Amino acid sequence: MSTDTPATDVAPPSKWHDTWLKITQGNAIISVLAVVLALIVGGIMIAFTDKDVQAASAYFFARPGDTLVAIWQSVAGGYSALFRGAIYNFEAPTFARAIRPLTETLTYATPLIAAGLGVALTFRVGMFNIGGRGQMLMAAAGAGWVAFSFDLPWGIHMLVALFVGMLCGALWAGIAGLLKARTGAHEVIVTIMLNYIAFYLISWMLRTQGLLQAPGSNNPKTPAMKETAILPALFGPQFNLHFGFILVIGATILVWWILSRSNLGFKFRAVGLNPNAARVAGIDVKNMYVYAMLIAGALAGLAGVNQVLGTITTGFSADIDAGIGFDAITVALLGRSTPWGTFAAGILFGAFKAGGYSMQAAEQIPVEIVTVVQSVIVLFIAAPPLVRTIFFLPSPERDRRRAEKARQKELKAEVQAEEVAS
Repeated sequence: MSTDTPATDVAPPSKWHDTWLKITQGNAIISVLAVVLALIVGGIMIAFTDKDVQAASAYFFARPGDTLVAIWQSVAGGYSALFRGAIYNFEAPTFARAIRPLTETLTYATPLIAAGLGVALTFRVGMFNIGGRGQMLMAAAGAGWVAFSFDLPWGIHMLVALFVGMLCGALWAGIAGLLKARTGAHEVIVTIMLNYIAFYLISWMLRTQGLLQAPGSNNPKTPAMKETAILPALFGPQFNLHFGFILVIGATILVWWILSRSNLGFKFRAVGLNPNAARVAGIDVKNMYVYAMLIAGALAGLAGVNQVLGTITTGFSADIDAGIGFDAITVALLGRSTPWGTFAAGILFGAFKAGGYSMQAAEQIPVEIVTVVQSVIVLFIAAPPLVRTIFFLPSPERDRRRAEKARQKELKAEVQAEEVAS
């Protein structure tokens, strides 16, 4: 009697199956589906706030088609206005006017990307930098002071203002990194407090003659930036897009290189994964915290410089950050703390900002709905199991458990076969 057990041939999974699993179990698909769900929620809100939909819903049971048509017209009209205001205005008479919305999107996205890169970098090191506002304000103050106080040749003036602004942002963030490294102070608390300190410090300087306040003015505002310090326009004066966008592309490439190709980036990632193991491996964890905050502050400083020298060149006040320091956290989360993901997320949020005003002007849709959509994106990103459940996506944990059970069964079968053979 043969003791051999019949072998069952199991076909290996196809390449298409493996590709499908990689797509559905990755983090990128969660970000994309979070945006889709947020747009659906935004569409529901647009429909509920539309007066035509409200009027048609009053006789819904008598003529339900009228309500459905009104809902479609309100949602389609709103998102069509969003597209025309953020990507391409197909109703414009000239091509230059038609592509202007895209340039506005990139203009809004420029500081968001820069500040988002600063937040994403600290995420990879295991830190939570929410001090983008304070870092932007200090950078704006430094760059603005150089821009309106000195007479330097064109090009040199801009570079000096850029360097001083990024340096101010780096040093302001470095305070939080140094306190965490030397005293163990939590960077969240420290950066929050530094935000308040920076805001009130800049507010005082804007009300003090001889510091940032414009001479002979009682308003808390700086003088206009000198022409030699302003970031040049990329496509002429008819567009607001400026050289800052090129700088942000360079910053994205630099952050990608640091995290993916440099020895410093390897240490950053090691500390972010397990600081204790990194310390045992000989990495100076305390210095990594300081270096990460310095680089993150410089990136947030680049966002502040863009605001001062690229967007608001007639002088600025204490609200120069325009909420970008906090929006950068959302951008970094949506981008999964990767440089190019953050770049794409910044452009998406720039499109929301540019298109939101178009929705309000063309369709009388409250611009706050765009803010709600952004918040809902963060909500879904923070709950990947919910997104997977809604779209019936496979769970990586479930597949790992199944694979482990399959391996255990195979091992048990091999043991039993060896026992029978012996």
